[in-house]
Amino acid sequence: MKLIVGLGNPGKEYEHTRHNAGFETMDEIADQLSASITQKKFKALIDKVNVHGESVLLMKPQTFMNNSGEAVRAAMDFYRLAPEDLLVIYDDLDLPVGKLRLRQKGSAGGHNGIKSIIAHIKTQEFDRIRVGIDKDARIPVVDWVLGKIRKEDEEAYASSIEQAAKAAIFSIDHPFHEAMNQFNKR
Repeated sequence: MKLIVGLGNPGKEYEHTRHNAGFETMDEIADQLSASITQKKFKALIDKVNVHGESVLLMKPQTFMNNSGEAVRAAMDFYRLAPEDLLVIYDDLDLPVGKLRLRQKGSAGGHNGIKSIIAHIKTQEFDRIRVGIDKDARIPVVDWVLGKIRKEDEEAYASSIEQAAKAAIFSIDHPFHEAMNQFNKR
């Protein structure tokens, strides 16, 4: 079984904000797989799907970003999953809008959702897809990540969400390094 987690903040006020790139990618994955991430379990919204014979748990933690690790840990414990079964999708300030970066491990890079997951599962060794949201030096980070995508960036952002979803689905039945080779070029 695989666990694919998209990070974001629950609630209407956070919909379509930069920090919810993970949630938006999960919605795109759900659309592509005809899934519905609406069941409440593990302090998250989930759906379990079968992709080419592989059981996959799709998850949107509802704990707010800083406590995302609680939901991830609960699901991993319940299904006895290892870190190599986990893929996390989240926003990244250090990437331009429209860019993706797939990595197999690494630090949190200042991202509180990733910090929480690392703290709860006690390792940095898990796959991730980072979706570029860029930054603006004139705007405080918290205001930037909780702000909406600029009009001029909407097309590139939507394309990156679609590509992140394709990369996540591709990684279900391909080694992650193959997904990295294919999707890091974009």
